[in-house]
Amino acid sequence: MHSANHWGGSFEINHGEVPTSGEYDRSRTSEWDGAALYPHQNLDETQQSWLLGPQEKKKKKYVDFGCIVISHKALKWILGSLVVAFCVIGLPIIIATSLPKHKSPPITPDNYSDALHKALLFFNAQKSGKLPKNNGIPWRGNSGLSDGNDTTDVKGGLVGGYYDAGDNIKFHFPMAYAMTMLSWSVIEYHDKYKTIGEYDHVRDLIKWGTDYLLLTFNSSATKINKIYCQVGGHVNGSQTPDDHNCWQKPEDMDYPRPTITCQQGPDLAGEMAAALASASIVFKDDGAYSMKLIKGAQTLFAFARDNGKRSPYSRPYNDIIAPYYNSTGYYDEYMWGAAWLFYATGNSSYLSLATNPGIPKNSKAFYMIPDLSVPSWDNKLPAAMLLLTRLRLFLNPGYPYEDMLQMYHNVTGLNMCSYLHSFHVFNWTHGGLIMLSRGKPQDLQYVANTAFLASLFVDYMNATGVPGWYCGPNYVSSDVLRSFATSQMDYILGKNPMNMSYLVGYGNKFPRHVHHRGASTPNDQKYYSCTGGWKWFNSKNTNPNNIIGAMVGGPDQFDQFSDLRDHYNNTEPTMAGNAGLVAALVSLTTTAGNGIDKNTIFSAVPPLYPQTPPPPPPWKP
Repeated sequence: MHSANHWGGSFEINHGEVPTSGEYDRSRTSEWDGAALYPHQNLDETQQSWLLGPQEKKKKKYVDFGCIVISHKALKWILGSLVVAFCVIGLPIIIATSLPKHKSPPITPDNYSDALHKALLFFNAQKSGKLPKNNGIPWRGNSGLSDGNDTTDVKGGLVGGYYDAGDNIKFHFPMAYAMTMLSWSVIEYHDKYKTIGEYDHVRDLIKWGTDYLLLTFNSSATKINKIYCQVGGHVNGSQTPDDHNCWQKPEDMDYPRPTITCQQGPDLAGEMAAALASASIVFKDDGAYSMKLIKGAQTLFAFARDNGKRSPYSRPYNDIIAPYYNSTGYYDEYMWGAAWLFYATGNSSYLSLATNPGIPKNSKAFYMIPDLSVPSWDNKLPAAMLLLTRLRLFLNPGYPYEDMLQMYHNVTGLNMCSYLHSFHVFNWTHGGLIMLSRGKPQDLQYVANTAFLASLFVDYMNATGVPGWYCGPNYVSSDVLRSFATSQMDYILGKNPMNMSYLVGYGNKFPRHVHHRGASTPNDQKYYSCTGGWKWFNSKNTNPNNIIGAMVGGPDQFDQFSDLRDHYNNTEPTMAGNAGLVAALVSLTTTAGNGIDKNTIFSAVPPLYPQTPPPPPPWKP
């Protein structure tokens, strides 16, 4: 089968070719390589192995370390790996540790966070009662320790709370509003407060206010018939020593300070309920205190809803309350208080009330009256509708609330449109200040509160991925509204024709003759009587004590400002104004990032969709 001859030569045996024995023997004993006999043949590896036999294997070399024996090859791999690891890991560590160390620079605060630190100090300066050692205002001391002594049912009297403005009166209506605004700002921006180191401070300020508000009614009861609505005051035309006829710092007060009792007032009770309910969310980490606030809020709101008490709180006091903080209605407080109680408790009956068609009808919420788009201590409509718009944007509860929530959302958008210069709803000064007070004094408090609502609405849109909204047929970017808010804050902080910061202590030029009894009276340990203190009011000198963080009333419609103590419309600060300022500043600062806390406000809110119905009973024939 195999005709090929792989070995060379013929298959024939030729005896003539056989060598003689001697030659044959020589061939057997010579040291020839058998394979070399056929140089003309190319042998493959198999053939070579047959001829040459198996090759000897190389012996591996080992290194004996005594306790371990390792091959040269493995040793080389180990040593190489160690060198590579040193270069990759060890060498950078050595270099890094040998370099001089530099601490990371602290976060540089922007203008708004810097102003915020100061604006909060105003509330420390306005505290009444026995002050804590860490209050931080060296020219302030204990005061008002006899407040409420003319009451018989308040143990310890009405000690605490805040003085409202440059006088020493405690007006509970604007005080409650200020606490609500501070709480709202904390709920939305508590991460910002924490980052800039003001979280504990602002909570202390809120608690100072809510602790006092809890004293002004029977907070342990479920039904009440009165609220203490003011401490101190002035009756127009009276010559009796009182808070306006005397110019004394709070520590020197020795004139009668009557407690005003309100046996009606859904506006006052509704605002106080909003203050306690919103604060209960701020203090939800303190369960007992939070529940105490909620219980108080529910008691107050029941008082507000009592049919027999539906008359403005200021109406019976046209001489001592109405000239200063007259309330023009209470249906806005119904919407405002109910919204906050819903967020605090999750009780849908409060949401049902807030979205009841009778509330916006009686408050004229949908009439698009320009004055009703301006938030203030007296008008809660724009703030309440924005607060309820939040619910629609983030939870979208649907039926039966959707129709009214959609209306609130639409009107909120139109309110925001009215703030923009291009729509000419309000007048503006040449210097760029919107005149929300329509020529009336103290415009800045309205501007600050409005800037907060505008900035917050932008954050709501950003959090839901909405880039803008419609003003009629015109689509407006959210950036335009943010620019409005920043322009107004910048004006307040000094970007105005006067180059004047209207926040005391901020910048190089700010009011030095603030209309304020404590700030204008020297802290020299001397007593100045009711009439003796007027020399400090009439002094042309600057105030001996700068009330850091106070936002004054502001300029007129011509951007002009009179830094005079007797021009109180220009130089007097207020609680309600500063609360709006704080809220606006924390919303606008970017030192601690951007955006709101979307979920904290909904902590107590249960699912709003109907539960799955139970299965039907089994069929029986």
